[in-house]
Amino acid sequence: MEQVARRKRNNTADGMSKASLSKQYGGDHAEGWIGHLPPAWIPYIQLCRLSPPAAFFLIYFPHLFGILHAATTHGLPAHDVLRTSLILAGGSFFYSNACHAWNDLVDAPIDKLVARTCSRPIPRGAITPAAAFLFTCTQAVAAAAFLLLLPARTALVTIPTIVTMTYYPYAKRHTHFPQLVLGFCLTWAIMVGSSALGVPEPWTDPSAVCLLLAATLWVVIFDTIYAHQDVADDRKIGVKSTAALFGSSSRLFLGVLFLSMVGLLSGCGYYGNLGLPFYCVTVGGCVLAVGGMVFLVDLKNSASCWVWFSQGFWLAGGAISGGLLLECLLQ
Repeated sequence: MEQVARRKRNNTADGMSKASLSKQYGGDHAEGWIGHLPPAWIPYIQLCRLSPPAAFFLIYFPHLFGILHAATTHGLPAHDVLRTSLILAGGSFFYSNACHAWNDLVDAPIDKLVARTCSRPIPRGAITPAAAFLFTCTQAVAAAAFLLLLPARTALVTIPTIVTMTYYPYAKRHTHFPQLVLGFCLTWAIMVGSSALGVPEPWTDPSAVCLLLAATLWVVIFDTIYAHQDVADDRKIGVKSTAALFGSSSRLFLGVLFLSMVGLLSGCGYYGNLGLPFYCVTVGGCVLAVGGMVFLVDLKNSASCWVWFSQGFWLAGGAISGGLLLECLLQ
């Protein structure tokens, strides 16, 4: 009887675990507003990670950082800031769709072998590889169309992030630092946002460079925590990551990145002559949000990694945006 009861508990736990995993980042679920859509649309919403919309903000937050930093340090007009923010929000939406579709297309053979990702649309057969490739192309073209509304040089500034984002799904096959590749992919958008607002060469500004490096470390931190969900499967398959590389030393690695990130944010404020709102909201907020993530997450617990990734991401992104926005409004 005791063995039967134990087996039932294990089966229940496995069922709950699978149900929980299916609701994560691109899984097979149709709760909330998704459930009201035509069934044929749902796999594409899942492919794009639009519910919850974390994927969009992964792409948009760095663009917004760049816009607000440029507006603050160069004293640019509010109407230009609002217009550029809206244009890049539209472009980020389609670019995010293209990036995630491309990532899942390339990763489909690996995703089939990982418990957390095997229910994504392509591995489970809800979207064919050909359909996913066509969808990626249409979303990329739509994203590129928004560049026509921005200064011509901004299109050139986007080239580094497009090239590295195209390579990113392959990085985990070649290096233990795909998180660093992803960090550059996402945060070069700070330079794109600054360029879109008319700053000619933002990478020559020490304050902007410090912000770029700090944001890159932020991405490496949260994506390392995210990767710890799959570390056992990744090691079996041969997929590389910072989580697989550092293993039990990951918290020390994350702690060093966290302290470096705080130092770089302080450098951003120093070189940009930013004031108390930036230090209190951006630096202080990241100390609490990212520090809490690094030191409180249970890296051996998939659920803990998911909660800190999904919630801590919003807190840190909001802190960086909020501090820069306050500086912009109060200048």
